[in-house]
Amino acid sequence: MPVTSVVKDEETLTLTVHAEFPVPVERLWDAYLDPRQLEKFWGPVGYPATFTRHDGAAGGRSNYYMTSPEGENYHGYWQWTEVVEHKFFEVTDGFAHADGTPNTDLPTTRTVFTFDPVPDGSKLTVTTNFTTVSELEQLVSMGMDEGLRSAMSQIEQVLIDLRNYAQTFSTEAQALSDTHVRVSRLIRGTLEQVWRAHHDAELMQRWLLGPDGWTMTECLLPGAVGEHYRYWWEPGPDTEGQGFGFTGECLASIPQSYESFTEQMIGTDYPPTLNETTFTPTTGGTLLSLVITYPDAETRDTVLATGMIDGMEVSYRRLESLL
Repeated sequence: MPVTSVVKDEETLTLTVHAEFPVPVERLWDAYLDPRQLEKFWGPVGYPATFTRHDGAAGGRSNYYMTSPEGENYHGYWQWTEVVEHKFFEVTDGFAHADGTPNTDLPTTRTVFTFDPVPDGSKLTVTTNFTTVSELEQLVSMGMDEGLRSAMSQIEQVLIDLRNYAQTFSTEAQALSDTHVRVSRLIRGTLEQVWRAHHDAELMQRWLLGPDGWTMTECLLPGAVGEHYRYWWEPGPDTEGQGFGFTGECLASIPQSYESFTEQMIGTDYPPTLNETTFTPTTGGTLLSLVITYPDAETRDTVLATGMIDGMEVSYRRLESLL
């Protein structure tokens, strides 16, 4: 068992969990910042977690839910307040309703995850800070300490099984629900490079092309939240197909961390999707996580069947060659 101690202190209003793992701090850090890995151990045994957003930067947010063996979903969120890479991150941790809004009937806590190197690997300290003794006792009575122990009992196996997980440089799609799909790609490049590659129109026209033979003829980017964008592609003389494009609105942006857009195919009556992209620095490069919200499962499956993921992989390889 990686957990070495769990300490409840009513004087300081804290619950502190200590655990040690036989991997470097960087490897453990990446497991917490990568939603694909975090999902494998955040929930207690038998209650797997699904993260529909996971920013990993000050001002960011994580939305998740845990699913019980009976199929019930229990929602929660993190509001990220401070991050020092490979040292610690601090979040406001709270319960949520199914629509993601905070459940104010239950307490919120301030939780700090601290990562320290030790001779045989790394030490993780999770300190949960409460406002009152009654709130501490309430969450402990709900099984918070047992839940943390149970969740952490899964980390070591995840770290072993996924030792090279973050080094898998290929685009993958994961259906999170009937309407949510997460597309992930680790890109060989710094956070600054990858962010710029998605916000420099001239650079985008050199890599965001999909299969060879296509040209991006329009790349109009929004200058701020609330503004619109427009992309258009045309096939080359030896390429089959017709021109197509997308348009949408920028809904939110946290520089070098997170942004969300609506997206609608030009000239169609398909309902728009919500596209949320998170940029996360990792040991191997920058992890790009795109969560797409479709109106229904049929639309989701229709879009994925177009070969979208293959086209994205070709584009990301092209981007890496430029970086």
